[in-house]
Parts: sequence; C-alpha cells; structure tokens
Amino acid sequence: MTRDNRGNDGERGERDKGTESAEGGVPRDPVDAIIGQWAVERPDLDTAAMEIFGRISRITRTMGDRMDKAYARFGISRGEFDVLATLRRSGEPYALSPRRLSATLMITTGGMTGRLDRLERAGLLRRSPDPHDRRGLRVTLTDKGFRLVDEALGAGLSLQTEALGALDPRQAGQLADLLRRLLAGTVNSGPSS
Repeated sequence: MTRDNRGNDGERGERDKGTESAEGGVPRDPVDAIIGQWAVERPDLDTAAMEIFGRISRITRTMGDRMDKAYARFGISRGEFDVLATLRRSGEPYALSPRRLSATLMITTGGMTGRLDRLERAGLLRRSPDPHDRRGLRVTLTDKGFRLVDEALGAGLSLQTEALGALDPRQAGQLADLLRRLLAGTVNSGPSS
C-alpha cells in the first residue's frame, strides 16, 4: 500500500475537519468529511454525485426515523400510514383493490396483506368483495381510519415543514424542482431489464 505525505499528525486534509463552514456559511457535515477522505485517498475520483446522494440518504434516514416516531403516537407504522394515506387521497369512496394499493406503494402483495391484516384488526379499514369483480377484493377506509390518517398526516407534515425551515421558500421551491429532475433522471437511467 502506498501512502502520500500527510504530515506528522496524520491529518487527512482540510475538508474533513467537520467544524469549518462550507460555502454559504453552512457548517460542514459528515458527508464533507467522507468527501475529504476520498480526495486524499483517491484524488482521481469525481465525488460530486456522492455529495448529493450521501446527503439524500442521510436526510431520508433522519426524517424516516422522525416520521416513524410521529406515526407511532397514532399506533401505526410508516408503512401502515402509507396504506391509509393512499386510500384517503384516492377520494370518495376511499376504496381501492389490494393489487392497486400494492402497485401504488411498490410493495409485494404478500407485504400488503400483512399491513391490511393489522389495519383491519385495528378497525382502520375493511376488506369486502369487489362489486365489479367477483374474484376481487376492495379495501375501504373506515371512519376511524379516516380520522386517524388525517391527524397523522398533520403531524407528519408539521415535522417536514419544520425541517424545511432551514431553507427560505424560494430555496425550497428550487430544491423541489431539482429533486424532480433528479428523480426523473434516476428512473430513466441505469441498466435496462
């Protein structure tokens, strides 16, 4: 293994100290430290993508944990909230087939069955035969489920809005637009099936 000359104290470079401010006076974060280490170990690499996706990953993890805690106060998991919210935003009569729910939430039908079982036992939804398809089922939000998902939605949005307080409205709008473009790029790129 070859090493470069890093000085007597083994410092890894200015970018990984974590206390100075990055551009715009924003404190450095753990991703800056990681990028700084790669700059020393592999200066030939362009790590711009890592800076973006590393932060997206950390934001997702942090906010996911916060959302889990918010929904737990209502006796549901984030996955169960997703089912209730999908039914709620579908509009009256707040009913969908299990297959449609699975496709919308991008989970297997087996995973969906477990969620539906728990939510039905809690009285938050009910399953019944589909009047338009003798072989199919219909999942309908109950009144109790309607009230609960509206309360949980408010709690979750409050947390998200609080987190966005780090940005002004113009910046938040720009970020939403940029992430929309990035999402389209990730969906439309990669190896073809």
